[in-house]
Amino acid sequence: MKTNKNVQNLIGCDKDYDEANIVVFGAPYDGTTSYRPGTRFAAKVMRSESVLGFETYSPYQDKDLTEISVCDYGDLVLPYGGPELVLDIISDFTKDVLSDDKIPLMIGGEHLVTLGTVRALVEKYPDLHVIHFDAHTDLRHEFFGRELSHATVMRRVWDLVGDDKIFQMGIRSGDRSEFEWAKEHLHQCRYNCDTIDYIIEQTKGKPVYVTIDLDILDPSVFPGTGTPEPGGVDFSTLLNCILKMSELNIVGADINELSPHYDPSGSSTAVAIKTLRELLLTIHK
Repeated sequence: MKTNKNVQNLIGCDKDYDEANIVVFGAPYDGTTSYRPGTRFAAKVMRSESVLGFETYSPYQDKDLTEISVCDYGDLVLPYGGPELVLDIISDFTKDVLSDDKIPLMIGGEHLVTLGTVRALVEKYPDLHVIHFDAHTDLRHEFFGRELSHATVMRRVWDLVGDDKIFQMGIRSGDRSEFEWAKEHLHQCRYNCDTIDYIIEQTKGKPVYVTIDLDILDPSVFPGTGTPEPGGVDFSTLLNCILKMSELNIVGADINELSPHYDPSGSSTAVAIKTLRELLLTIHK
């Protein structure tokens, strides 16, 4: 696969595809969003804002993006309308990345796009474990009559990985039935990230996929999202979790649910870029 040259790279993510260890790509899709759309613009805005607004160096990790090999492949071309073809395109691209022994890191998009990458990863890693940061359970079996939705994505992920392999943190919104179902099938930490040390111990040595829905953060920190949910964690808490995951075998990841135009100040985009930088440096070994 060749690098897509028709793209403004995220800062520090300008290696050619063939030499990269990590491949970043955008999945600009928000076709099942039920409240406020706009996540399809996230990756594009993050690229343009990263160039002048950010450093490649992380003082938290004493690492620099220029010292690792990351290719920003650009955005996938995704159709409008129903999600089935969208998920197929995301899954097929992820399979290509995995077949080249590289780690995929996707920028959504609404949270449903996670299902596309997980479908590919489960084929290569049948014992895949999933660490899920979010305000919302996303565990409905269906939403408005649809089994493929941003509100059902983790239920569909569970269909693939099974019991006790999904670890949720920051959850503070959902239907009562979702919370009850979660008690029997996965590990859920409500309101905060206090179980991070337990999760690290449970997933150490396993193939791990990390999905970060940025609305885990409190709206005072991250207002630029489609479904803001008061009562979230602060950035330092999320950062601490990311740094602790450096012990894990992370085989893929995503960040999603930035809708940049809901925060004209640009602060939410800055939070998303910084989260991405720290996640990239954590994943790279």
